[in-house]
Amino acid sequence: QALLAESGGGLVQAGDSLTLSCAASGRNFRTYVLGWFRQTPGKEREFVASISWSGSAEAYADSVKGRFTISRDNADDTVYLKMNNLKPEDTAVYYCAAENFGRPFYSGSRRASDYDYWGQGTQVTVSS
Repeated sequence: QALLAESGGGLVQAGDSLTLSCAASGRNFRTYVLGWFRQTPGKEREFVASISWSGSAEAYADSVKGRFTISRDNADDTVYLKMNNLKPEDTAVYYCAAENFGRPFYSGSRRASDYDYWGQGTQVTVSS
């Protein structure tokens, strides 16, 4: 059974850093795009960042560009989201997702509906 499991969320202060992890298991996710989305109550799930299966192409939402970095370790089947200079508006549930698209330099879709597998989410709360 395919499984994506996020970890690393928590309560931090504005300006702090936090790293989220997502462990993939149950199928060969090494040829999948892996991405991060976030969602707040009453709003649609929002694209944050994604990375190609080769790790050579990345994409970021404008709101996090320059502050967040996505990376992956295919040996451990894990994707990371390093978040620096966190702001209160970054408060959300963060979800890991996998898109089955095998081109090595394709950085991934920004549409949640294009992703095939999802984790359960991890809460990030940034206090001002």
